[in-house]
Amino acid sequence: MKKILFFLVFSFSTCLVAQNRFQKIDSLLNYLNKNDKFMGSISIREGNKVVFAKGYGFADADEKIKADYTTKYKVGSISKIFTAVITMQLIEEKKLRLDTKLSKFYPKIENADKISIEDLLHHRSGIKDYINQDSLSQEELDTPDLKQTILNKIVNYKSIAEPNTKFEYSNSNYYLLGIIIETITKKSFKENLESRIVKKIGLKNTYYPSEHVNISNKESYSYLFDGTIWQKTEEWKNDIAYAAGAVISTPDDLTAFLYELFEGRLVKKTSLESMKELKDSYGKALIQMPFGERKFYGHTGGIESFRSVVGYYPMEKTGISLIVNGDNYNRNDIMIGILSIYYKLPFPFPSFETINPETIKKYSGTYSSNDIPLKITVFGKDGELLAQATGQSSFPLTQKNQNTFVFQAARIELEFGEKSFILHQGGQKFTFNLED
Repeated sequence: MKKILFFLVFSFSTCLVAQNRFQKIDSLLNYLNKNDKFMGSISIREGNKVVFAKGYGFADADEKIKADYTTKYKVGSISKIFTAVITMQLIEEKKLRLDTKLSKFYPKIENADKISIEDLLHHRSGIKDYINQDSLSQEELDTPDLKQTILNKIVNYKSIAEPNTKFEYSNSNYYLLGIIIETITKKSFKENLESRIVKKIGLKNTYYPSEHVNISNKESYSYLFDGTIWQKTEEWKNDIAYAAGAVISTPDDLTAFLYELFEGRLVKKTSLESMKELKDSYGKALIQMPFGERKFYGHTGGIESFRSVVGYYPMEKTGISLIVNGDNYNRNDIMIGILSIYYKLPFPFPSFETINPETIKKYSGTYSSNDIPLKITVFGKDGELLAQATGQSSFPLTQKNQNTFVFQAARIELEFGEKSFILHQGGQKFTFNLED
């Protein structure tokens, strides 16, 4: 009888700790939401059980339609995992091979006789990225067959690297894979996604969308915070991102997708191991995302103002997904907070207090750099610290710590020193000195 009593007490204590842990995660996301830093949804899955899921903010801020854990969002480049899984299924069915050359489908692409399906999956094709290294003109966007227009651009690109010599992230690779899937199966990418993944593992809210957000179907818009209100971001046409980034889903479905993938219900174990194989830090649409000694597998995504991430830790069968539709704070910093709390590590909430007037006075002035021909003026207004680059609009700075300030919407960080600061953005840093 004593043993049974001890077991019941132990179980209650464990549940209480878990409850407090999820309450603190909830407090963090509520805190960010109330300070206009975040809108979106989260899901945490342990095995096949969702242990925490919730939505924050609005799916439609103008109409005050609130988000919840079933709200559907565009997931951006997480779509690439779905595309890679379908590709691996076709390889298992012997309808395609990893060493199949691109010339079989698109012989006019430069180096097509050297580029393999595996190179496309690992972003080692040397094909220019039609989104980040190029742009679509309004005329191109208005063409009746946008997919063919984009494909024509990709076909005519000059190679930026010899195939299989270096990693160069390019959405063109997965755009091509999507069209190859359609060519082989004689079905649309949407149909393949539905039959090969969604129905197979019972996902409830994952699909290739119709042309516009459908709020009545619990789909969400994305937003940027302009300092006063959430401003709706213009929607992309679906065929712009296509198989590289147009899928709609929920955090619950994304964690279920990775759980089922790692449980062997979508591809064979050998195929999964192949997907996990990293070349210059990138697998076949799976990347490793370390948190301490733990290594999660998953992907991140960004489209319009949506920011998404899903990760799965096989050793614990733990999956976590966060989708942001109100982008005003670094998604990675939010995830670090969530994971820190989940694994019971210290995590102080960020401070959004009004900046000390002495701090504003200390850092105010015009700064110039020998690294880039740009001047940045830092100044105070209504208790805020702002910055303005030459010929550009001013932007608000949020205090990260005693001497570091950020503008999350543009991923800018200013780290102040004595009469200087270092500007961090996009993995680069530039030193600015205060002018006399």
